[in-house]
Amino acid sequence: MNSSLLDILPELLELMLFGIGSLSLSIGGVWIERTAFLTVQGGQSTLGGWVALIGILAFYFAYLMFTDKFIPRIKILR
Repeated sequence: MNSSLLDILPELLELMLFGIGSLSLSIGGVWIERTAFLTVQGGQSTLGGWVALIGILAFYFAYLMFTDKFIPRIKILR
């Protein structure tokens, strides 16, 4: 392997992990929000509201990971 490829490999791995983490948090947020909606439909509005708040937090952390970690790393690699 090229030495330049070996130098960039840890950065690519880190970029991949941040991308997968952001995607996982987004998918988890969708699943949690769906659960919150079904809970509210079932008549438990307080619990559904609490679960919805947790889903919003998952989306927020996915957004933060994407904008603070993923995008700057892509700009560095270009």
